[in-house]
Amino acid sequence: MIAQVIIDIAAKQTDRIFEYHIPKELPDVKVGSRVVVPFGPRKLQGFVVGISERSNFSGKLRDLLLVVDEMPPLTNELVKLSAELAKEVFSYRITILKAMLPRVMRANYRKILTPITEKAKKMPYFQGDPIDLNEVDDIDNIAFIHKLLKAQDAKIEYIVENKAKTKTENQYMLTKSKKDYLTIYNSLRENATKQKNLLMDIIQNFNFYPKMQKQLEKDAEINTATLTSAVNKNWLKKKRVEVYRNPLAGFEGNTKISKDIKLNDEQQSALKYINSSIENKEAKTYLLEGITGSGKTEVYLHAINQALKDGRNALMLVPEISLTPQMVEQVKGRFGQEVAVLHSGLSEGELYDEWRRIRRGETRVVVGARSAVFAPLKNIGLIVIDEEHESSYKQDSDPRYHARDVALWRSKYNNCPVVLGSATPSLGSRARAQKGVYTLLRLTKRANQKKLPKVKLIDLKHVEFAGGQFDLSVELFNAIKERLAKKEQVILMLNRRGFANFMLCRECGFVLKCPNCDLSLTMHKDTNQMQCHYCGYSEIIPQVCPNCQSNKIRFLGTGTQKIQEELEELLPEARILRMDVDTTRKKGSYKNILDKFGNHEADILLGTQMIAKGLDFPNVTLVGVINADTGLWLPDYNASERTFELLTQVAGRAGRAEKTGEVIIQTYNPDHYAIQLAQSQNYERFYGYEMQVRHAGNYPPYFYTVLISIASKNEQNAAREAFKIKRKLQNNLHTDAIILGPTPSAISKLKNQYYYQILVKYKKEENLNNLLHQIQDSAQEIKKYGLNVYIDNEPERIR
Repeated sequence: MIAQVIIDIAAKQTDRIFEYHIPKELPDVKVGSRVVVPFGPRKLQGFVVGISERSNFSGKLRDLLLVVDEMPPLTNELVKLSAELAKEVFSYRITILKAMLPRVMRANYRKILTPITEKAKKMPYFQGDPIDLNEVDDIDNIAFIHKLLKAQDAKIEYIVENKAKTKTENQYMLTKSKKDYLTIYNSLRENATKQKNLLMDIIQNFNFYPKMQKQLEKDAEINTATLTSAVNKNWLKKKRVEVYRNPLAGFEGNTKISKDIKLNDEQQSALKYINSSIENKEAKTYLLEGITGSGKTEVYLHAINQALKDGRNALMLVPEISLTPQMVEQVKGRFGQEVAVLHSGLSEGELYDEWRRIRRGETRVVVGARSAVFAPLKNIGLIVIDEEHESSYKQDSDPRYHARDVALWRSKYNNCPVVLGSATPSLGSRARAQKGVYTLLRLTKRANQKKLPKVKLIDLKHVEFAGGQFDLSVELFNAIKERLAKKEQVILMLNRRGFANFMLCRECGFVLKCPNCDLSLTMHKDTNQMQCHYCGYSEIIPQVCPNCQSNKIRFLGTGTQKIQEELEELLPEARILRMDVDTTRKKGSYKNILDKFGNHEADILLGTQMIAKGLDFPNVTLVGVINADTGLWLPDYNASERTFELLTQVAGRAGRAEKTGEVIIQTYNPDHYAIQLAQSQNYERFYGYEMQVRHAGNYPPYFYTVLISIASKNEQNAAREAFKIKRKLQNNLHTDAIILGPTPSAISKLKNQYYYQILVKYKKEENLNNLLHQIQDSAQEIKKYGLNVYIDNEPERIR
C-alpha cells in the first residue's frame, strides 16, 4: 500500500503530495495519521492525506519510518477541509494541517552530531550527552564540528521529537479476596495504625477498587510509604494509568443554573426553526439577532440539547473563552462531563488532554475560541458562533482563516445547521440574511421583560471634571458615588491599557518611540516601563528627555492604569478590580477577577473591551464608558461599525436583573452617527446608514476585498516589490476591479519590517484566485532577499 503524505516544510516546492511505501511492520497507517518519513538526508514529520494501492512513480518508493500516534489525530473531514482551505486562504497545506492540532503536537526537530569513525567515538567530545547542534554557539566548537564533518569523522542526524506527553498516576488494584484481607487485618499488631487504616478501607470499599493513589491516601489517611509496603507484601498491585488534566476544575460546584428554564414566545419561535434543521439534517445558516439580555444563550443551550437527543454532537464558539467563563459555566452546568473546552488559556497538557477526549469520542459538546472550529469532533449536529460579529474570529497570522467560513464548510459536510448569534451582527452577515442566504431570527425583548438601560451621552468638550486628570466628568463621578452608596456595582470601560499613551518633551517636541516599530511607547507605571504593545520592546521610564536632556517631559493620554489610580484617589473606600492584558497574563486570572466581582468582593470593574461582552452580573446598575472615541478615527473602513458594536455590547451589561440600569458614555464626538445610534441601541437604523456609507465607498459587503502586504527591512525594496505586484494585478484583472495602493501601512514599521499594502476590491474575478496563488508562489523566490508577501482574503482590518 502507498501513503500519500504532506511533509512538514511550508514552501512552494514541497506543497504537494509525496508518496511512501507502507511496510508490513506498520499496519496502523490511516488517513489523518502523523508519520515520520525520510526526506533527503533528513527525517521529517508528515500527515497522511490519502492511501492508494499503486503509484505512478516509476522508481522505488522509500518506506515510512514511524507512525506517531495510536489513533490518527486528524479525521477524514479535517484532512478534506485542509485541502479546501489551502485554496481560499493562500496558505500552504502543511500550515493548515498543523494549525488543526494543539501546539504540543507539533513536531520538534533536533540536529544531533553523531560520531562515525572509531577514532571519533573515543573522543572526549562525544562521551557526554548527545550534541544538539541547535544549541552550539561557541565559535571554537563550531570550527571543530566543521573539521569533523569535513574529515567525515562525524555526521548530522535529524531527530523528530514528539513533545506531547500523557499524564499518568499510580493506580492500586486488589490481589486477594475480601476474606483474606479480613484475616490479614486481624493478624496485625495494635500499633500498625496506617496499615490497619488501609486494610479497613479495602474491606469497607472492596467494590470501589482499583483506586487512584491520591484518592486512596485521602480516604484511608495514609501516605506513600504505607502503599509501597502494601505492594511489597502483595496486598496491592500498582500500575501507572493515564489520567486527564481537568481545565474545568474551577467550575465544579459553582453552577446555580436551572435546567428547566422556560423560553418566551420569541425564543420558542427561534428554537423551533433551529430544531427543525437539526432533526432534518439541514445545512442551514441562522442569524439570531437578539438585543443584549434577550436570552440568546438559552436558545443555544436548548438547541444543543436537541442535537444531543438526536444522537449527534455540538460545537460552540465564543470570541475568547478565557474572557467568558460565565458561558463555560452555563454549558458545563447544563451538560456536565460531556463538555470539553479548547482555548489558548489552557496549559499545553490540558489542551492536549481535552483534544484527545474529543478525538476519542468521549465528549459530545465542545466549547472553544477560534481554533476550536478545527476540533476533531465527529457527527456534528449543531454549530453555534456566539457574538459572530467579533473580529477575533479572524486569524491575523498564517493561516488567515475566518472561523465562520470554516464552520459553514463543516456545516455542509455534516448536514447540520449553523447559528450565528449577536446583538449587533456584522454587516456582511446581516446583508446575507436580508438576501435570504441566511435565515434571520429576531429576539426583540429582554428575557426578563425589563427595558434596556437608559443611555446618556456626555460631551467632554463642555464638562467639569472630577480630579485633575480630565478623565472622569463630574456627572459620571457622582453616578459612581451614588451606586456605591446603594451597595450596587459599576463597570467602567476604557479601551486602552497602560498609564499614559506617550511621552512628550515640551522643550524640543521629542516623542519616545519604539526602535522596532513606527509607534510611540506606552507608559506602564506599575512596572516602571515604557512598552511597545506590538513587538513587546520595553525600557525604563526616562527622567529626562533622551534627545535634549531637558526635565520638561510630560506623559500624555490615558490608559486603564491611570483611571485606576485616579479612582483610588477620589474614592479611597471603593474596591476596584482592573481587567486588561496586563492583569490577566497568569493562567486563571480572568476567572479569578470575574469571580471576585460576581461575589461582590469589589465595587468597580474597570477594563478594556474584554469586559464588554459575555458578562452577566445582576448587581451592576451603572456602566460608564470613559472615552468612546478610542477606535472611532482609526484608518479602518469598519471603525464606525466596531465603535457601535462595542458601545452597544458594553451598554448591555447594565440592568440585566431586577434593578434598573444606566449607561453613561463620555465622548468628544456626541454627534457622530455611530455614537448617536449606540445611545438609542438602534441596530436597524445603524445598519441602514452604515450600508449607505459602505456602498458609497465601494467597501464590503458590496465588494469582496483582498489585502496584499509586502514587508522588508529595507523600505525601498518593499515599495519596489509592491509596485511590481500591482502591475501584475493591473495586467490580469478586469477594469472594474479597484486596486488601491501600494501605500505604506498606517503603522508603516513593525518589528523592524517596513510594510506596504495593496487593496483589491472586486465583485467577480474568476482569475483572481489563481493570480494570487501565483503571487504567493513567487513570494518564495524573493524571501531569500528579505522580502515577505502576505495575502489576506476578506481582511477584518484594512490599515
